[in-house]
Amino acid sequence: MEIRYHGHSCLELRGQKGSLIIDPFITGNTHAKVSVSEIKVDYIYLTHGHGDHIGDAVQIAKNNDATIIAPFELATYMGWQGVKAHPLHIGGSFAFPFGRVKATQAFHGSGFVNEANQQIVYLGMPSGVVVEMDGKRIYHAGDTGLFGDMKLLENEQLDIAFLPIGDNFTMGPEDALLAAEWIKAKKVVPIHFNTFPVIQQDPEQFVARLKAKGMDSEVIPMNQWIKL
Repeated sequence: MEIRYHGHSCLELRGQKGSLIIDPFITGNTHAKVSVSEIKVDYIYLTHGHGDHIGDAVQIAKNNDATIIAPFELATYMGWQGVKAHPLHIGGSFAFPFGRVKATQAFHGSGFVNEANQQIVYLGMPSGVVVEMDGKRIYHAGDTGLFGDMKLLENEQLDIAFLPIGDNFTMGPEDALLAAEWIKAKKVVPIHFNTFPVIQQDPEQFVARLKAKGMDSEVIPMNQWIKL
């Protein structure tokens, strides 16, 4: 399988039996170097309902006749936008043609902010996700703070874990280091940094600190396909 990172929390996965994009924030994401029309996927996973994670999901779904997978309330809301949606919830998993998807806990918020009407539409619980594709297990933590039950993710025998390090809205580097120790993935990759001024971090320093603890880690290049 191959992975392409578009910055922020957006990961595109391509396997032998299908493709998936997670949190497709393309428009307005200065790190993303592709256009929405260039994204060709079969499925979309949304970790939660904030605008920088829903992003271009509806347009990508319509362009590709793709199905959006998300926690129940968010999936329902997406269905109301005229796209196909498959609801999951925390702890639940489902086998799709490309592989299995399991929704995991995340501690954050989830809601669509309507600035014009000064209203917030509640969109259920936020999530992380474990994706099994081509025999590999990938964990995307979503937007989350550190929480003790992350220790249980060791049981997932993860090949790679994508952890937010931006601080302010999510874990910062210190908490992400501890999360990496608990999860025990074969490799850890930082995400959710440097998109906005309040989440400026040095990913290379984070990686160096992980390696000093004996853990495999790297900052993956943005907008390039890499093989896992």
